[in-house]
Amino acid sequence: MARNRASSYYDYIIIGSGIAGLYSALLSNELGSVLIVTKGSIDDCNTRYAQGGIAAPVGENDSVSLHFQDTMNAGAGLCDEESVRILVAEATDRIADLVRFGVSFDTFNGEVALGREAAHSVPRVLHAGGDATGERLETTLSRRVRENSIRVLEYSLATQILVSKGKLRGIRVLDGRSSFIRDYACRYLILATGGAGRLFKHTTNPDVATGDGIALAYNAGVEITDMEFFQFHPTALHMPGVHPFLISEAVRGEGGILRNNQKRAFMVDYSPQKELAPRDVVARSIIYEMRKTGSNSVFLDITHLQGAKVTTRFPQIYRFCLDHGLDITREFIPVAPAAHYTIGGVRVNTWGESNIPGILAVGECACTGVHGANRLASNSLLEGIVFGKRAIERTQQKNPAEIKPANMAEHYKLPGRKTIKKVPQLNLPNLQSLLWDKVGILRSGEGLAEMADILAGWQTVLPEPTDQPWFELNSLVACGRLMTEAALLRTESRGTHSRTDCPETSADWEKHIVFRNDDAAE
Repeated sequence: MARNRASSYYDYIIIGSGIAGLYSALLSNELGSVLIVTKGSIDDCNTRYAQGGIAAPVGENDSVSLHFQDTMNAGAGLCDEESVRILVAEATDRIADLVRFGVSFDTFNGEVALGREAAHSVPRVLHAGGDATGERLETTLSRRVRENSIRVLEYSLATQILVSKGKLRGIRVLDGRSSFIRDYACRYLILATGGAGRLFKHTTNPDVATGDGIALAYNAGVEITDMEFFQFHPTALHMPGVHPFLISEAVRGEGGILRNNQKRAFMVDYSPQKELAPRDVVARSIIYEMRKTGSNSVFLDITHLQGAKVTTRFPQIYRFCLDHGLDITREFIPVAPAAHYTIGGVRVNTWGESNIPGILAVGECACTGVHGANRLASNSLLEGIVFGKRAIERTQQKNPAEIKPANMAEHYKLPGRKTIKKVPQLNLPNLQSLLWDKVGILRSGEGLAEMADILAGWQTVLPEPTDQPWFELNSLVACGRLMTEAALLRTESRGTHSRTDCPETSADWEKHIVFRNDDAAE
């Protein structure tokens, strides 16, 4: 790799180009110089694949208090109450911001159209273009970024956060096309790198979701929390030779019925809320039903809905399935769970601040505490803009007082692990398959301990990365280790974390697991 040490300075450097990163960039552009660093194109991110929409208490029968309660209930006892109150209280103002930026949400008879998703008491999910919400948000905000002449480094990978004596200095960036390495100095660094869905063999996430921001932060000494909580979406299209494609929760919200391979509606056996139970409940129920019936999928049935409603409400899903020979207005949709959302991440307070001054995090790579142990559907896009706004506001406050996350937390260092004689070959398919089998929807202490030893062994043999694939594999191994060690420590089942050897929820574990790398290089 060629090295170019010339340094450029920006008031704000934002890593990532999803809704949280682009929205933060547009706000910070009014306050100083801004640089966006993104390892793909500006439009390549998880946001564009968000089908369901964005939740906000804007409906006639809705309220801030009801949205608050639904979020708290879904979080299984680990939501940060202050963060949730902020999320729901500021939701309508942030939706208004998106409208001002040019986002056009769907309407019906002159009123905003609201969908209902699992664990929501009432319809409160705004959508755009039917099931194209993420794509509409992404293209609208990226267009505004270009119109504002904000500098964007595309196909550029941040490889290190530069910290000296506990203070942020900047970042190191690898240009994926020229292989040059360059350092950029900044006053504030905002991590908006998205999640780590590529940890798993079956995932709805794009190739770019490799946990880079979480790994970068951990290596720099930033605290990481709640990594054991990873949300698996219950219904991803399951067809031979087809990459898992998200079948939005809104499909069940519109009346979709889950059926087993004998065509029987089975969710009544698992939850009184049936198809509208929280995501963790539905995902586990599908796994149990698949095992019971000896099948590798179940079916989502919307054939009883009007065909015109299906094609207008879910145009992307309808077209994708039709392109693969499946008419969802007439045929059942084969579905199975797939990795979807990283609940844990960079531990931040209600202003997006980490434990290192100047380093902030927003969106999926951040852990604000609003999701607890199980994210309420369609709260993620809302979280990105609510806390993105607060993070930028914080940078303008003079002498801000220190604010720490409110919930209980216990700090840990990654433990030393025994050297195992035969470590599986380190490559992406092996990593994804092993994590799916041992750290997936159903876990056990034995499987977690075995995976922890493998990951520790891999970390000792990882070569110094020289290109993007190797940097990404390093990030995935680091995130996988943090997730596995946290899951091994949490000897209970709660929300998305389900252990067959510890099936009960314990009051002793109503706290957060925090990892910090005290050996981070200065």
